[in-house]
Amino acid sequence: MKEVTIYIGGVHASSEPALVKTLLGSCIAVCLHDPGKRIGGMNHFMLPAGAAGDGERTRFGVHAMDCLIGAIQKLGGDRRRLVAKVFGGAHVLAIRESSAGVPQQNIEFIRDFLREEGLRVISEDVGGYHPRHVHFQTSSGRAFVKRVGTREHVRVLTEQARPATTVSYGDVVLF
Repeated sequence: MKEVTIYIGGVHASSEPALVKTLLGSCIAVCLHDPGKRIGGMNHFMLPAGAAGDGERTRFGVHAMDCLIGAIQKLGGDRRRLVAKVFGGAHVLAIRESSAGVPQQNIEFIRDFLREEGLRVISEDVGGYHPRHVHFQTSSGRAFVKRVGTREHVRVLTEQARPATTVSYGDVVLF
């Protein structure tokens, strides 16, 4: 299976089995999957909207989502079947952020965007105070998340924030 690591502004979609990986703090990663065609992909954006040159436009949510949806459709995916998994939006800076800070803006943006576009969110792991490693299998749609930080910090936050529908294997949560 091909492995691809994406960074801020990264978008990768595949009709072949691939493992797409990223590391998130306040940024958001969206994993989209067409279960009928077994096509999927992931993006990693920094802010909901903004102005940048062509090479940097996918650093912003609106452009990153358009690129990811378009890439999946070009590979034969059907927009009507797409399901989403959303990760990130953590408060990782050592400063006190208001409830309207960047992480919360990112979370609100992606929830609104997906709802307005009619894309169903089947799982999410957002907010909190710890970065996340995300691994997404494009053909199966499975996502694995590992929280980054001290073991005690991760344990306490995981217990407080874990949705009831997830399964945990140590530090790794399966969505």
